[in-house]
Amino acid sequence: MWRNIIVFLLIFCCFSSCKKATKNEKSTLFSKANKTNAIGYDWERIQESGELIVGTISGPDTYFDYNGAPMGLQFALAQNFAQENGLHIRVELTKSTEELCQLLSRGDIDIAVYQLKKNEITQSKLIAAGVSDVKASTSWAVASQNEDLADALKHWCQMGLETKVQKDERQRIEQRFVVHRHVRSPYLSREKGIISVYDDYFRDAARSTGWDWRLIAAQCYQESGFDPNARSGAGAQGLMQLMPATAASVGLTDVYAPKENIQAAARYIKVLQRSFAGVRDGSERIRFILAAYNAGPGHIKDAQALARKYGKNPDSWSDVLFFVQALSTYKYYTDDVVKYGYMIGSQTSKYVEDIIARWRGYGGREDLGSPIMAPSDYHNITRKPNRFTKGTVIVRPDKDISDNN
Repeated sequence: MWRNIIVFLLIFCCFSSCKKATKNEKSTLFSKANKTNAIGYDWERIQESGELIVGTISGPDTYFDYNGAPMGLQFALAQNFAQENGLHIRVELTKSTEELCQLLSRGDIDIAVYQLKKNEITQSKLIAAGVSDVKASTSWAVASQNEDLADALKHWCQMGLETKVQKDERQRIEQRFVVHRHVRSPYLSREKGIISVYDDYFRDAARSTGWDWRLIAAQCYQESGFDPNARSGAGAQGLMQLMPATAASVGLTDVYAPKENIQAAARYIKVLQRSFAGVRDGSERIRFILAAYNAGPGHIKDAQALARKYGKNPDSWSDVLFFVQALSTYKYYTDDVVKYGYMIGSQTSKYVEDIIARWRGYGGREDLGSPIMAPSDYHNITRKPNRFTKGTVIVRPDKDISDNN
């Protein structure tokens, strides 16, 4: 009997010890999990995740979006660090250095990719790490507990990559507007009404967009000079200079095939038409769509938001144009209503102006550009047919494409 009691007591003691150990073990794990969550991912977990999250403030020397192509010296350096370590990079934009430090302290970002003042880094209890400016006493920063990441950044800087990356990115930014192309004549035959060898493709595009085909021709000349092999420093390709991400989004695989490139551009124009459907006036909407084609719809939406904030008409191009250009000014691209940050508005405004001017030179009329106008508002265009123009019509939204009258 006593033997049975002793065995029972031994089993009970072992069971109690296991429960306490399990409880203590869980408590320790919970504490570790809380510690990790409090500071975000450490360097080892960042590498395991495969993603580096960087925070910055949009600007010409930090980060900006150029029609889907991320640019900026600080971003290029961060991207190089990520690539050297086999990581993808994700950018989180903030409006101020205070917000940037808060995101870093909370572990919402891994690196502050911005030249923060050293005293601000110290006051925020962060670590200065990565790219720095000795003369300005500024640096990138990481969370104070993330010393391994700070060491990795230090090792990367010592590899001498910073100077090369900065040189390459400056060249890329300078070349972003440069299109490598063999420019053709803007008019193949003015007398015969032939703009280019791609006129039939422009007419097909007009059928799906509701635009005057000559407007698409004018845009094509502005983009590539009618060179199907054109490519820009920013990465745009083909006749209509579609960016890789845009081309993929509208199902284009062969960017240098003239017909496919123009058709893809037409599909993208239709996407932009839906995005700016709130602009009821057709002539105005053309300008918004052209601007969005050049700079990306996000930046143009930002300019509209600024126009609305400052009591201007967000559907009037003349009102919004001011803010398109103003988005290269710190006061405006860091405004709370702006989501996509810095842009080079002067280039976009000139892009729109030049296309409209060329369209008029091709004989285009803005009252043919609106798909929401009543049929009675259109002006019929007649011209003497010849062997080049026989059977050719200006395709209007109110006209069935099978109607040749």
